[in-house]
Amino acid sequence: MFESSSHPTIGRRPTLRLVRALCGSALFLLVHLPAAGAQSRDRSTDALRKLNESVDALIKKVSPSVVQILVTGYGPLEDAERGNTTAVIGRQRAIGSGFVIDPSGYIVTNAHVVKGAQRVQVVLPPANADGSLDAALSTRTILMPARIVGVSSEIDLALIKVDADNLPALALATYRKLGQGEIVFAFGSPGGLRNTVTMGVVSAVARQTEPDSPMIYIQTDAPINPGNSGGPLVNADGEVVGVNTFILSQSGGNEGLGFAIPSNVVNIAFRQLRKFGHLHRAEIGIGIQTITPSMAAALRLPRTYGVVVSDVLPGSPAEAAGVHIGDVLAGVDGKAADSLPLVAFHFYLLETGDKVRLDILRGNDRLVFNVPVMEPPRDMDQITGLADTEKNLVPALGILGLEIDKRIASVIAELRDPFGIIVAARSAGAGVEVPLNAGDVIRTLNGQPMTTLERLRSALKALPPGAPVALQIQRDQKLLFISFTLD
Repeated sequence: MFESSSHPTIGRRPTLRLVRALCGSALFLLVHLPAAGAQSRDRSTDALRKLNESVDALIKKVSPSVVQILVTGYGPLEDAERGNTTAVIGRQRAIGSGFVIDPSGYIVTNAHVVKGAQRVQVVLPPANADGSLDAALSTRTILMPARIVGVSSEIDLALIKVDADNLPALALATYRKLGQGEIVFAFGSPGGLRNTVTMGVVSAVARQTEPDSPMIYIQTDAPINPGNSGGPLVNADGEVVGVNTFILSQSGGNEGLGFAIPSNVVNIAFRQLRKFGHLHRAEIGIGIQTITPSMAAALRLPRTYGVVVSDVLPGSPAEAAGVHIGDVLAGVDGKAADSLPLVAFHFYLLETGDKVRLDILRGNDRLVFNVPVMEPPRDMDQITGLADTEKNLVPALGILGLEIDKRIASVIAELRDPFGIIVAARSAGAGVEVPLNAGDVIRTLNGQPMTTLERLRSALKALPPGAPVALQIQRDQKLLFISFTLD
């Protein structure tokens, strides 16, 4: 129905000339309206075709760099009848996603994808992975073993590597240019379905899941499901804006609340995991928390938002400079310190030897401190530096090992016994994937104490192919067994 006009009606009949003019206009519309509608439909179709072509070009650009990750390891089994986790440890398989970040074979994924991995394999897409029907029906895949280069559980990122060159790598987008409502595409293997792409928008550019968490995430409604973990979230230019990490869901499937680790964090993690195998956190010796209104009222802080210093480590550069617990950070290096994630990310960018300018609010006073940046001593960095790639190689296990002596024992926290072989680093070329990490201490092999590298090598060499092996190791102050079969 048409709405009635609110204008008053003119109280006399229209003239004959006006009637003829109206009839002529109506006739013109009747003649020309179909053509105008057709032109409108043509323009709409052209716009859709251009969108389709753009998405097709994007898929062809991104798909060759997206990989499927197959993980085999051991973990607690779930009791199907009771629906809970039991104390039974069994063999488990998991599927995740990742993407090539460097042509020499480096691949980024989530830390939880490779957690507890005994063997990691990567399914590389074929050269013709372009989203076409022929490519989708092709059974050609490239399955390659991969080794874990570094892991950071803190930010849920891992770096793995395959022995391949000239792989197509994806570029990282500039995070600060990301905008809410921007169209994004999620690539990966949800439910094990390789080479899947979904489309959505950026729901929020920076979502903090907990008030005192230094991490922020990109929120998207692009459908993300189990198996997408570690895959790239890309923009319209095919650049990685984030790494798909988790979803909020009551059903276990996609409900439009997906979260990705921002590209700036990925960039920092890639460089440090590649170089050190873990994240190096330069610091000045303070703890920080998000200010809440109730906290501000109780502590009589000068503002009800932002970041407060919750701890100052004894003997730290911050203590020496004069920073106090309860100080409010107004700025860091000239940038407003309005939120904990912004401050935490700024500290990620600092390097040992830098100086950081802190603008502090203390009561009614505004203070400025220039605090030198330090890096806390890393025990594993010191130990890794002692390893020689030839003298300390244990080829059968794919590790560089060091015999524990008084010097090494002095830098290892809570060592159970002053003997064993500590894993200084992983190495390529092992005949079997053994789930050892840097920092693990090998205590026994099949019940026999391993006190020297020569004894460890000899014990492995004496075992026939197919022989079962059980290593007792110490990891994070706990003892556990790792079992595998020699090739």
